[in-house]
Formats: sequence, C-alpha cells, structure tokens
Amino acid sequence: MADPTPRRSMFAGFRASFLTGLVVVLPVGLTIYVVWGVIGYIDGWILPLIPSYYQPEAILHRSFGPEVDFPVRGVGVLVFLVFTALVGWLARGLIGRTVMRRAETVVDRVPLVRSVYSGLKQITETFFAKSEKSFERTCLVEFPRAGYWAVGMVATTPKGEIAAKLPGGSPMVAVFVGLTPMTSGMLLFVPEKDVIFLDMKADEAVKMIVSAGLVYPQPKETLAAIAAR
Repeated sequence: MADPTPRRSMFAGFRASFLTGLVVVLPVGLTIYVVWGVIGYIDGWILPLIPSYYQPEAILHRSFGPEVDFPVRGVGVLVFLVFTALVGWLARGLIGRTVMRRAETVVDRVPLVRSVYSGLKQITETFFAKSEKSFERTCLVEFPRAGYWAVGMVATTPKGEIAAKLPGGSPMVAVFVGLTPMTSGMLLFVPEKDVIFLDMKADEAVKMIVSAGLVYPQPKETLAAIAAR
C-alpha cells in the first residue's frame, strides 16, 4: 500500500532549515554588526587624540613585531569610559564644582554656544537624573486624530511656561510618540485623563514601533510559563 503521508521534498526541508537558521543567526549577526560599528565610531573619535606611541597598532607592533597586523577595537571606548568617570569624580568635588561654575559662566557669554550647551545639558540631566522618571511609563494616546491610537512614552509633566499656559486646568503629561522606524517623533501635551497607561516597558514600546508592529511584547503570563519549564 502507498504511504498516505506526503513526504517533504529536499528543497522544502532545506528551505525550512534555512528559515529557522535565519531566525537564529540574523539577530545575533545584526547585534554584533551594530555593536562593532558603534565601537568603531567611538574609536574613530577618541583614537586620534591619543599619541601615536600609545596607539593600539603601535603597541601591537612593538609587542609582536611589525608583521602582525590585526584591527584592535574598543580601546577608544575604554579610554572614553575611564575619562568620563574621572571627570565625573572630579566634578563631584569642591574644586570640580568651582571649575564647572566658572566654565559655565564663560559659556553663558557666547550667544550661540550658550543656547546649544544649555539645551544639551538640560536634556542629559533629564535623562540621567535619578529623581526624574522619564520614559519609564508607556501609554496609548489618540493620534493623529480621535479614534486613532498610537503608542507613546510618557516623558515628564509639563513645567515652567508650558505648564502655566496650557488650557483646561486638568493635570497634563508630555507624551513622545515615535514614528516608524523611530527616525523622528512628536511631542504631545495631553490631559492625563485622556491617555491609557500600559504595563509595557519603554524598550518594548520602542521595539514595537521600530518593527512597525511586527514585534509585540509577550504577556507576563506567557513569560512566567516559559520560565517555569
């Protein structure tokens, strides 16, 4: 009797194996590619500031001979991390705070530099200040019109002139709505009662926006079931 179960062709088996391998290899390969590129970008900025005698290639040639030629990456990143930590340690002291105040006084006298520096400083302080809870909450907000919903990230509550001149009198929140594939976005000031807060984390929202809705965060129940196996 003939086997009623149709056998898969060799091409179909190869196609299935290739797609499975692609799902495994592509994220790893792209992650390595991006990390390698970022490290090379930082090295390209930092290494020219290092004397030629202490360049990684020069040290490699002195240690193993001039015939050894291997691209060394990450030295610039290491120098940047150590230098930044050292500057932060100095800035926390009395002398460092005094120098910073005097430097900012000089910067405040230069019109264009003052605007750029103050804006960048405020942004970095907002992102890295421990007291701020920026982008820790996500929400659904009606955008670009009523009945259409977009995933947004709650930045902060309005402050200063914006908070004083917003109409309505009800509590407001600043919501950043990223546009696929996250190359730009919109900052919206929305009444807090008109947004739907989500349990989704900010990085999960970014993944969903960048993937144009193809990547959704797994429910906590599913993650718990996977962990219990």
